[in-house]
Amino acid sequence: MRVTVWNENVHETTEADVAERYPEGIHGAVASAVTDHHPEARVRTATLADPEHGLTEEVLAGTDVLTWWGHAAHEEVDDEVVERVQRHVLAGMGLVVLHSGHLSKTFRRLLGTTCNLNWRSAQDRELVWTVDPTHPIARGVPHPIAIESQEMYGEFFDIPAPDELIFISSFSGGEVFRSGCTFRRGHGRIFYFSPGDQAFPVYHHPDVRRVIANGVRWAAPAGEREIPVLRNRPEGWFE
Repeated sequence: MRVTVWNENVHETTEADVAERYPEGIHGAVASAVTDHHPEARVRTATLADPEHGLTEEVLAGTDVLTWWGHAAHEEVDDEVVERVQRHVLAGMGLVVLHSGHLSKTFRRLLGTTCNLNWRSAQDRELVWTVDPTHPIARGVPHPIAIESQEMYGEFFDIPAPDELIFISSFSGGEVFRSGCTFRRGHGRIFYFSPGDQAFPVYHHPDVRRVIANGVRWAAPAGEREIPVLRNRPEGWFE
């Protein structure tokens, strides 16, 4: 299984507290979550500052699952890279979108909605409740996962009806949120999982790390996928 872990890597390079919390970057924490549970996986990382954001045609052709974390720089992601990722997802590459990646160009383009939600950053306690315990992504996950300090994400979450709803979160302020959802686009599988903010050490939480690793395994294509052919785009493709 070949995994590319993508992170914009902005907060870690501009905010001392985030750098202390995630000394290897959020991408480093997510990558280690995958390798801890899947030591056989080949994991690489890529960031916004890399040439072509580290997501060249060659990299994506050699990727079974792409994980995505972004927050401060969604609009800095090049539209050509967004289209490239979309083509590979439609051809069978898995995509795991984490936390504020819900507003990434890639996720919004694949889902076709605003993906807006309600939020509050006030050190809420989050309980992640499993509503589909038979799903492979829920394997080995306690019910509920307790995250003592976290940013609140609440409904309404403007997404299409998920193909599968695996987790629902509740917060100390009374809000609830569809925190673990799957979608299928073309031949590709998409998993969205909301816990994880740069202001809190959520990606060091063992149960959150297990969910991410399970999601990566679930999203991986079952066999060899056909690499999409790059074709000329119609005029105004991104308008």
